[in-house]
Amino acid sequence: MNPYESLVSDYQRLLAQGKTTPMGGLPTPSHPVPAADAPKALIFSPHPDDECIIAGLPLRLLRQAGTRVINVAVTQGSRKDRQAERFEELRNACTFMGYGLIQTHPNGLEGVSRKGRDQDPARWAESVRVIADILRTEAPQILFFPHDRDWNSTHIGTHDLVVEALKAVGTLECHTVETEYWGQMTDPNLMVESSATDVADMVAGTSFHVGEVQRNPFHLFLPAWMQDNVRRGSELVGGQGEAAPDFSFATLYRLRRWSNGRFEPVLDKGRQIACPENPKTLFPPTAA
Repeated sequence: MNPYESLVSDYQRLLAQGKTTPMGGLPTPSHPVPAADAPKALIFSPHPDDECIIAGLPLRLLRQAGTRVINVAVTQGSRKDRQAERFEELRNACTFMGYGLIQTHPNGLEGVSRKGRDQDPARWAESVRVIADILRTEAPQILFFPHDRDWNSTHIGTHDLVVEALKAVGTLECHTVETEYWGQMTDPNLMVESSATDVADMVAGTSFHVGEVQRNPFHLFLPAWMQDNVRRGSELVGGQGEAAPDFSFATLYRLRRWSNGRFEPVLDKGRQIACPENPKTLFPPTAA
């Protein structure tokens, strides 16, 4: 008998069990209250649900480093009949996760893609202004946004939008953390371990986006995705041929700094952050 058959069958059984688990509507867990002068991290989420999917590091910053984490709803999806509903789902998800929330526009920004930028430059310029104003007002120390090859057109558009807004602000100095989901980075430099508790909260938070996970239960695939991140990150971040760390779940990122109107490196080599380590060590203060 193949000894791995029961292991694979258990994965299959647990996935089926997950499909019967309630989506959203869960009680809000207790969250640490950031200090008045706590560092601030903004998540520029292309769609409602991305704020939970890439939350490995944001949750640890919130829970271990006392960082104030705020999600910026760049869009509210492309279906106009769902935009208000998706924002309400997002509000509930952010409450569950312990995030603040900023709405860019009553229905979210539109045309956030390279095609949209080319076809309607005036609308794109207004979107850049909106994001730049948020950056000026919030003055964050850390920014999360998708990398420039994250496949989905709105994810790529969000990358471009944030970079153009950073250039428009001019004076902001901060750390940038590029994220991945649909398209994998070829050069991540940071692998962040997540505990089972954090992963469970990421799955639960994503489940608040009921209208999306009903059509595609991607919240249930988050643990497997994060296990695969350990496989990839062991060599992409740790080094080719290096031994894998004893992580069960992880998320991959690209950490850099925005300074003098451009990206600057901050790590000489890849970094792996295990659960006991406080992630604030990644973010020494930058110039004002």
